[in-house]
Amino acid sequence: MDALLNAALVPVIIGLVELAKNLGLPTRYAGLLAVVLGIVLVYVWTYLSGEARDVILVGLGTGLAAAGLYSAGKAVLHG
Repeated sequence: MDALLNAALVPVIIGLVELAKNLGLPTRYAGLLAVVLGIVLVYVWTYLSGEARDVILVGLGTGLAAAGLYSAGKAVLHG
């Protein structure tokens, strides 16, 4: 697994953990979820072909970025 992929997975995991917390996951389980997501994502990425994992990674990153942008805009506009 190359370093670029590792670096790309970190913000995806952070975003997924934040999403889980917003959906009701108790904060005390956030670290455990991050570790589990890290293991699962690295396992999946190891066995997917290059193009499939690139599509999934870009899709997750784009979706999480859009969700963050939406949340930031909502907070600014609605205080």
